[in-house]
Amino acid sequence: MKCANEEGKPLKCVILVGQVQEAMRRIRNLLISLCIICIIISCSNSSEAKATDIKVLKVGEELWRETLPLHSGSCLYRLHGLKPYTSYEVKISYPASIPASFSLQLKKGDLESALTGNRRLLNTEKLIFKTESLGSDDQGEMSVLVSVEPEGVVAIPNVQEREHIIFNIVCDELLLGIPYKAWWVVGFVVVCLALAFTVPSFLPPFLLPRVDENASKDS
Repeated sequence: MKCANEEGKPLKCVILVGQVQEAMRRIRNLLISLCIICIIISCSNSSEAKATDIKVLKVGEELWRETLPLHSGSCLYRLHGLKPYTSYEVKISYPASIPASFSLQLKKGDLESALTGNRRLLNTEKLIFKTESLGSDDQGEMSVLVSVEPEGVVAIPNVQEREHIIFNIVCDELLLGIPYKAWWVVGFVVVCLALAFTVPSFLPPFLLPRVDENASKDS
């Protein structure tokens, strides 16, 4: 019996060592898996941060030939030059040859506003908003998040789909719902109407149509 006990001790030690090694191997595999998950999460967060660019959009200055990836592209434009209690319009125009759907989302400081614009006019997307007291904490800095998604498919065979889209973006101040830059058109129309009503009174009679005579002949 004594010999049997002495022979059993090394066997128990071998089994115990094997169990310890197996446990260490499992712990090592678990740590490796956790490290891989952390690396994947950090890489995805960094890629998302890099995917959303940040640019400056000044009121009245149009940015030409801006580019975004056509698939899930986005860019944050910080609005500079805003006035309190004033209406503004952010407008995007893009070529009709590239079917795409833009989305404009207004952001106030670190808060995300519920105002989202997807108003389509031909190949134009618009977002109209009104500022309040810009000195308040929730409106310290206003931005517009521009997102784009492809719309439709390429109908021409053997033609590769575009990877980027080109667009122009501008933020204009509004007066009575009309951009300041468009008021000269309104003035021109008013002048033309005024001339149309006043010029005939200065013309000689023989240049004016004889309405009475034409009416008597018809009768």
